[in-house]
Amino acid sequence: MIDYQDKVVLITGGGSGLGRAAANSIAAQGGKLVLVDMNKESLETSKNEILADFKDASVKIFEANVTDEEQVKNYVQFTLDTFGKIDGFFNNAGIEGKQNLTENYGSDEFEKVISINLNGVFYGMKHVLKVMKEQGHGSIVNTASVGGIRGIGNQSGYAASKHGVVGMTRNSGIEYGEFGISINAIAPGAIMTPMVEGSLKQIAGDDWEAAGKEFVSVNPMKRFGKPEEVGNLVAFLLSDAAKFINATVIPIDGGQSYKY
Repeated sequence: MIDYQDKVVLITGGGSGLGRAAANSIAAQGGKLVLVDMNKESLETSKNEILADFKDASVKIFEANVTDEEQVKNYVQFTLDTFGKIDGFFNNAGIEGKQNLTENYGSDEFEKVISINLNGVFYGMKHVLKVMKEQGHGSIVNTASVGGIRGIGNQSGYAASKHGVVGMTRNSGIEYGEFGISINAIAPGAIMTPMVEGSLKQIAGDDWEAAGKEFVSVNPMKRFGKPEEVGNLVAFLLSDAAKFINATVIPIDGGQSYKY
């Protein structure tokens, strides 16, 4: 049984999508939350939605840019000052970036995507791991992607960053397992989040819904995944029930990654 009573979980990208879904799942099981995002309004929405469903939930929010290491230090310290520990960390903030062939992919865009998706994940792990090592326990889940375990096309920055997240996850999981810390990554496929909706709109404009139906027609389950399905997986991986799962990347994509 998964029990988050007296557990503190820190979530980046907590203002929407997978971050919000994971927060809801953890709040439902009694976890204390610190949600981090660049968008203060989105953070407030996440907090209010959680409190509407779970009036006794403990939810704090912190506005920060994960590409700035000082701001990362600040959100970690805020969590410690508020709750005194960090039991779980969903290292989730990320963007897709603009789609284009590699030869036409903007260098500034590449740098932006790497800065958020890879550097931001590294900074988060770096400063949370110090806390968890001193505690002698903790669980981290990084958000990779199916784009981090296979090629997807037209997304050089995204693919490079998410492959990097996979590498850091495996490397750090091996480093920190002896300290009672598990580090894993999820590799979501097509989950209907605002980011995926934005991706479809890049591809098809106003016809994005029809493009979406065609996109998932080749998925073994013939549908998009739901954010709450990913949120439930994250809640499991951050819980004590998953302590012996380490340095692992878990696809959640309806089986598409394994389809020939």
